[in-house]
Amino acid sequence: MLKREVSIRGSEEFSDIRLKEPMKTAAGMLGVKVALQHSFKEMGVARSIRALSEMNQEDGFDCPSCAWPNPEKGSKVAEYCENGAKALADEATTKYINGAFFQKHSVEELSRLSDYQLNQFGRITEPLMLKSDSVHYEPITWQAAYTLIADQLHQLKNPNEAIFYTSGRSSNEAAYLYGLFARAFGTNNMPDCSNMCHESSGVALSETLGIGKGSIKLEDLYEAEVVLVVGQNPGTNHPRMLSALEKCKRNGGKVISINPLEETGLVNFKNPQKASGLFGKGADIADLHLPVRINQDIPLIKLLLKKLASLDATEGNVFDHEFIEQYVDGYAELIKDLATYDEQDLLRKCGIDTDNITAAVRLLHNASKIVVCWAMGLTQHKNGVENIKEYVNLLLLKGAIGKPNAGTCPVRGHSNVQGDRSVGIMHHVNHDFNARIKTHLGFTPPDEEGLDTVGAMKAMYEGDAKIFICLGGNFLMAASDTEYTARGIQNCDLTVQVSTKLNRTHLVTGKTALILPTFGRSEKDMKDGNIRYLTMEDSMGRVRRSKGLLRPISNNIKSEPELIAELADTYFKGNHPVDWKSMSQNYELIRRSIDKVVKGFENTKERSKGVGYYLPNNVRELDFSMLPNGKAQLSLNQLPDHKLKNDEFMLMTIRSHDQFNTTIYGLDDRYRGVYNERRVLFMNASDMQEMKLAKFDVVHLHSSYDGVKRTANMFKVIPYRIPSRNLAAYFPETNVLVPYNHFADKSRTPISKSIKITLEKE
Repeated sequence: MLKREVSIRGSEEFSDIRLKEPMKTAAGMLGVKVALQHSFKEMGVARSIRALSEMNQEDGFDCPSCAWPNPEKGSKVAEYCENGAKALADEATTKYINGAFFQKHSVEELSRLSDYQLNQFGRITEPLMLKSDSVHYEPITWQAAYTLIADQLHQLKNPNEAIFYTSGRSSNEAAYLYGLFARAFGTNNMPDCSNMCHESSGVALSETLGIGKGSIKLEDLYEAEVVLVVGQNPGTNHPRMLSALEKCKRNGGKVISINPLEETGLVNFKNPQKASGLFGKGADIADLHLPVRINQDIPLIKLLLKKLASLDATEGNVFDHEFIEQYVDGYAELIKDLATYDEQDLLRKCGIDTDNITAAVRLLHNASKIVVCWAMGLTQHKNGVENIKEYVNLLLLKGAIGKPNAGTCPVRGHSNVQGDRSVGIMHHVNHDFNARIKTHLGFTPPDEEGLDTVGAMKAMYEGDAKIFICLGGNFLMAASDTEYTARGIQNCDLTVQVSTKLNRTHLVTGKTALILPTFGRSEKDMKDGNIRYLTMEDSMGRVRRSKGLLRPISNNIKSEPELIAELADTYFKGNHPVDWKSMSQNYELIRRSIDKVVKGFENTKERSKGVGYYLPNNVRELDFSMLPNGKAQLSLNQLPDHKLKNDEFMLMTIRSHDQFNTTIYGLDDRYRGVYNERRVLFMNASDMQEMKLAKFDVVHLHSSYDGVKRTANMFKVIPYRIPSRNLAAYFPETNVLVPYNHFADKSRTPISKSIKITLEKE
C-alpha cells in the first residue's frame, strides 16, 4: 500500500488582507448586488434567474443552505437571502471536474490548496475511485463501486466495524433509506452532523419539555413581545430570520441580542423585498445588546431571574404562577437555589454592566409572549445542555411556552438536519421505532447503541472501524481535533463520500476511497419521463416537497435515494424483506414506508403539497405527560468555571459572511470589515496592548488539554469589540484546537465555542 503525503490542513499562506469598519446595516441593495454577482458568475444569467425564481417556492426546491422555514401563507417572490443565493450558485455552478482532472492532479497536490480553492473547481460528474496504491482518482462504474462497497462490508468481522455518517443536506427519503440500510446491515453506528451542533438542544429540550425540537412556528415571531437572539449571528447564518424580526419590531415587539460580538444583522436590517429596504434607512433590530462573555449565559440568566423573582415577590404577577402550578415542576427548588447566588458575583462573571441588566429586566418584566432563539453559541460548550435549560427556566417561569408568540426556537443549520433525525438517523436505540420496522418491513434492527461523531472519530483512530461512509458533508473539516480525525480516517480500509463537490475529506482518505457524485437540490430528478420530488423538514417541524428544475450537471450522477437503494440491493443481492430495487425507482414507496414506520408522518404524498404539514409537537399542546410528574421541568444548573490561567484566553469559533458551515464561498467577511483573508484573530484592543500586539501581528494559537498540545498556525491579530480575555476566529481553520475528548455533558457536542488557548507571537 502506498503512503500518501497529503496535507491535512491545506494552505496556511496569507492573502492581501484589508480592513474596514464593521458594517452597520445588513442586506439591502448591496446584499442583492453580491448575491446576483455570485450567481451570475457561477451559473450564468439565465440559469440564475430561473433557479432563483423557484427556490423556496411551493412547487420549487428547498434552499440548500439553512433550515429557516417558509411562511405558512406561501412564499413571496425572491424568498431567499444572499447566502441562500450563494449556496444555490455554489451547488448549481456550471464548472465541473471528472476523471481527466484527477488524472492530471494528484490528491497530494490538491491537498496543499486551501478549502476555498478546492471548492472553486466545481461539480464532480462521475463516480471515482482512489486505489490503495495510487495518488490519483480514476473513473469507476456505478455497479463496480457498489460491488466494491458490498464486498468490503461482507468481509467485516462485525457490523459495528462500519460507520454510516449523515450530513443534514439529505432529503427525508435518502436519510430514511440510509438509516434502514445501516440497521439492516446490523449496526446503529449512525453519527450525524447534529452531534456537532444542536445535539445539546435536543437533549436539553427533551429533558425539560419532552421533545428535542423547538416549539414555535415562524408566525409566532411576528407578534412576540420579546425575542431573545442568543449565541447566534442571523445576518450571516440565517438571514431570512431578520425579516421575521423586522415584523416583530413593526408590531411593537422588542429584541434582545445576547452574544459576545455585536453582529451587523441585529444592528440594522434593510429588507431587500421592500423599497424601503432597498432605498431607505432600514429597520433597527436589537433594542438591547448584551455582550456576554463567552459561555457565561448561565450567570446572566440567573441574575435576570433573581431580579425578576425579587420583583415578583414585591409586586406579584411577574412570574405566571397559574401556568407554573398547572404545568411546571420544580418551582420551589429553583427559587431556593437562586437565593444562594450573589448578584455582584453573577454580574462580574457575565461581564454585563448594571444599566444593561436593568434594561433587560425592564423588557422582560411584564412580557409573557417571549421567544428564545439560539444556535451554536449556546450548544458547543461543556455545559451546553445546561445553557439551554437555563433559558428554558426563564420561559417556564414567565409562562412563555405552549401558546402563540412564545416558546423555544433552536435555529438549525443544514436545511434538513432536523428531518434526518425525524426519519431515523440516530445512534441511540429507539425501541418503538425498531418495533415498527420489524412489523412493517420484516427485519429486526440491532438493539446495541451505536457511535456518535466523537465515538466514530475514536473508533477510527484506534482501528476499531474499517469502513467509513459519508452521506454528504466534509467530515474532516466539520469534526473537532482535525489532526486526530485525519489519522482516524486514514486508518480505515475504505472511505466513501456521497458528494456534489470536491472537499478535503476526498483527499485525506482511507486506504481505498470512493466518491459517488449526487444531485443538488436544484437539479431535475427524472425517471421514465416523470419528475421525482423529495421532502424536507424545516427547523420548525414542517414537512414539504422539494423538486428541482435544472438540468443535472452530468448524466452520470445519481440521486441519493437511488444510489443508497441500489447499494443496498447489491449488498443483499436482491434477497431481503425490503424491496430496495423498487424503492430506488419509485420514491412513493419510500414515503409510504416512512408513513408506516416514522412517528408523526402520515399521508405524506398529499399532505406535503403546497406549504406542507407540521409534525406533532407536544409542547404546542401543553402535553408534558412523558416527563416526571407529567410536567415541564425546571432545572438547577451550575455556573461554568473555566479556571483560565493568567496567560490563557477563551476562544470561540465563528463563520465568516462568505461561508456556510465548512463550504467557503469567498474570502470576505464584509459585515465585520475583514476582506481577502480568513486567518485572522479577533481580539480586544486592551488585551492586544497588554500582550504588546499590534494590528496584523502574526500569532500561533495553542490549546493544551490532557497534556496534548494542539496548534493552529499563522493568524493575523485584528482589534475588535469583543469582551476582554475573549477571542474569536473562523472555523474550520481553528477546529484543530478542539480536543476530540472534550465535549458537552450528555450531548457529547464538541466544545468549539469555549476553547482555552494561549498565544505565541511569530
